[in-house]
Amino acid sequence: MVIHMNGRAGPPGSRAGSSGSPAERLLDRLQGVKRTAPDRWLARCPAHEDRHPSLSIRELDDGMVLLRCWAGCEFGQIVTAAGLQPADLFPQKTIPAGETRRQRIGKPFPAADILAAVANEALIVGIAARDLAQGASLTEADIARLFTASGRLMKASGFANG
Repeated sequence: MVIHMNGRAGPPGSRAGSSGSPAERLLDRLQGVKRTAPDRWLARCPAHEDRHPSLSIRELDDGMVLLRCWAGCEFGQIVTAAGLQPADLFPQKTIPAGETRRQRIGKPFPAADILAAVANEALIVGIAARDLAQGASLTEADIARLFTASGRLMKASGFANG
């Protein structure tokens, strides 16, 4: 059973208590939700063990919900783990003739969201650098986390470069 943020209960995958917007249906099913700006949130990703929010959520003017897990989870994994179907996050609207989807939605994430994720990964790198400078050795888990941080920083760089 899923307990939604509005207090109503329903089985996983149900819309019980979630008759609002697609974003509300998703947010009702997530933990650690923090609003970062109008129509933007961070939350713990339901598709992996997440201690700190790594899932960026953005609701567009047309009601479409964009997701980005900075740990690398795929859209389908996130939606399924939240007990929803992909169609639940895409309202039925048409794009005016002659307009492309890219023109309609613009950039999926604002620079502030990307910078916040970069700052978190830079902190991981900084901690490892400090430990190495103090003569400590890194565990295999530490090294794996550094590679994860490196990959995330490269992805963020890709967003910045278009």
